[in-house]
Amino acid sequence: MSSDALTDRLALAVEQGRVPDLHGVVAVRHGRVILEHYGEGEDFKLNEPLGRVRFTPGTLHDVRSITKSVIGLLYGIALADGEVPEPREPLLRHFPEYPDLAEDPLRAALTVEHALTMTLGLEWDESAPYTSAANSEIAMESVPDRYRYVLGQRIVEEPGSRWSYCGGASALVARLIEKGTGRAVEDYARARLFEPLGIARFEWSTGEDGVALAASGLRLTPRDLLAIGRLVLDGGGGVVPSSWLKTALHPHVRIDEGAHYGYHWYSGDTWTGGFGNGGQRIYVSPALDLVVAVTAGQYDRPDQSTASVVLDEVILEGIRP
Repeated sequence: MSSDALTDRLALAVEQGRVPDLHGVVAVRHGRVILEHYGEGEDFKLNEPLGRVRFTPGTLHDVRSITKSVIGLLYGIALADGEVPEPREPLLRHFPEYPDLAEDPLRAALTVEHALTMTLGLEWDESAPYTSAANSEIAMESVPDRYRYVLGQRIVEEPGSRWSYCGGASALVARLIEKGTGRAVEDYARARLFEPLGIARFEWSTGEDGVALAASGLRLTPRDLLAIGRLVLDGGGGVVPSSWLKTALHPHVRIDEGAHYGYHWYSGDTWTGGFGNGGQRIYVSPALDLVVAVTAGQYDRPDQSTASVVLDEVILEGIRP
């Protein structure tokens, strides 16, 4: 199907109200742009209202938890340079500032891989809206020491036994990067990932302590997300070690039927991706030689179907033979 036909399919979906709050989408197949669209709508920078925005290719957008997937790539770059611990190493060994926490044998058994796969077994709940202190991630960002907050949570199940969504895990992984490289994570990302990808402009929101939010703080454009997705499709593109990418994308732990989690990346039978609150998506399908990036404004809503409709009903159905 031609790019014009896909554009028409998307225009019909917009007209029919099937993709509310779609802010941007760009898709590449076989190295060629097959769809690119920008909309208009209310937007936020985390919980700060930005009003009504007319989106363009250069408009930065919250990518929310796709930030976590970027952290996963950065860890692999730092690991190749010998600057961060191997995944199987004890986590608390690299947080010696908390010797009291390491006195608990179960807590001392936590590994870096438990953080990378979100299988820490900690008491953690992000089911409340991300505007509420009842949400563990929001609570973490309001305390003086976010790392002690995460590591000090009660262990409620055996580490490694089950996936449980945890922005605190991403904070720990990012802190290991900062400790090992001696650089703020945003500076490290700029030099080692974004600039090599041609991403010259980005923002990274911070917590009350001024530290970049590793779980949700990045602001990028759909084209930037596409560049990250193409790097994944290309096996690291000479920026991220291919061996790390293979390990990171491996389905280490089951989430539910048809979905698994690697090192801060999701995967299904035929795809790999990064997901963010509100409808932010990176979708990579090696079998189809396809990368799709979506930004949307359905933050904190029970129904965040816009990205799925764009992907499934507009693009995948549109390119199906």
